Amino acid sequence: MKINGKNFNFVDTLNSPVTVPDCFVMQASKIGGGNGEAKLYIASKAVMYPFFGSEGFVAKCFLLKQDLLSYMNALHAEYLHPSQNYRGASEMPQLWRVRVAKIEKLPEVIEFNVTVQDQIEGPRGYVNSKDPGYQLIREISLPLVTYISVMQLTDSSGATLYYWKLFADFEAISDKRDALVFTYGKKGEKVPEHVPTPKESSRQHEIRQARQGQGIYRDKLLSECPFCPITMINDERLLIASHIKPWAVATDSEKLDPKNGFMLSPLYDKLFDRGLMTFTEDRRIVLSNWLSPKNKERLGVKDGQFVQLLPLDQDRQAYMQFHRSSVFKG
Repeated sequence: MKINGKNFNFVDTLNSPVTVPDCFVMQASKIGGGNGEAKLYIASKAVMYPFFGSEGFVAKCFLLKQDLLSYMNALHAEYLHPSQNYRGASEMPQLWRVRVAKIEKLPEVIEFNVTVQDQIEGPRGYVNSKDPGYQLIREISLPLVTYISVMQLTDSSGATLYYWKLFADFEAISDKRDALVFTYGKKGEKVPEHVPTPKESSRQHEIRQARQGQGIYRDKLLSECPFCPITMINDERLLIASHIKPWAVATDSEKLDPKNGFMLSPLYDKLFDRGLMTFTEDRRIVLSNWLSPKNKERLGVKDGQFVQLLPLDQDRQAYMQFHRSSVFKG
């Protein structure tokens, strides 16, 4: 695989993403009390050691500037309309601009080392670092809605290094917003018009409106895309109305815009929804490098496969630009 113009050999990915906890991030992004701590829980030691090395390991890692900019772009809506009570909530729009400006001044590749925290007893595996690249992760991450995936690579000399990439968890953002609609309009529930009673909270009314909007969105999308363009399945009970730009970060008009979606079979909806598959401008499938080679073989589709009936008009192309840059895990 090629990263930033250099060839690497893929070895493995950490078997589960690392969720960024509140205790790890710096003060402006924190939700709870305390000043934060630099150690980061990776996985159980039984998982961490085989991936990073034996006890006492120091792992050579790197981030890519373009990945960080894509991550910040994905979370722009969260900075403008926070779903959580961040300490710096009132200053979040300005904080987004400051962080993006800082990232733009960085080199294309940000290298850092992490050291295992063997002194911490118990089965949980932690790393820590004082390097600027690692501290940058602490600075720009938003807790509970950010996760980190780590890929083990070897370079042309055979040296092992670890590619870290930050992602926005759009489902977690929806959860924090109390939307109670975790499928981004996939079930197509037809909720009748509802007039709120005096006893009904504004949040309950918003939830009802969201559910009703999901049904409207699904109906509009089905009228344009009555089948999955990959499998050709046309039984709407087996189809999911998948958003291109996720519901959690879409504007009100984008949430209901049928051009912001495809009807997909469940497996391909999950791949698309979680950023493990995307489409090129000329209707070809791209699979994420964060999928193992074995799982890629099991999917029933291949990189570069042409999807002739994928509805990619000009409006959907605009949404797809967001998906490729901020949702897809390239």
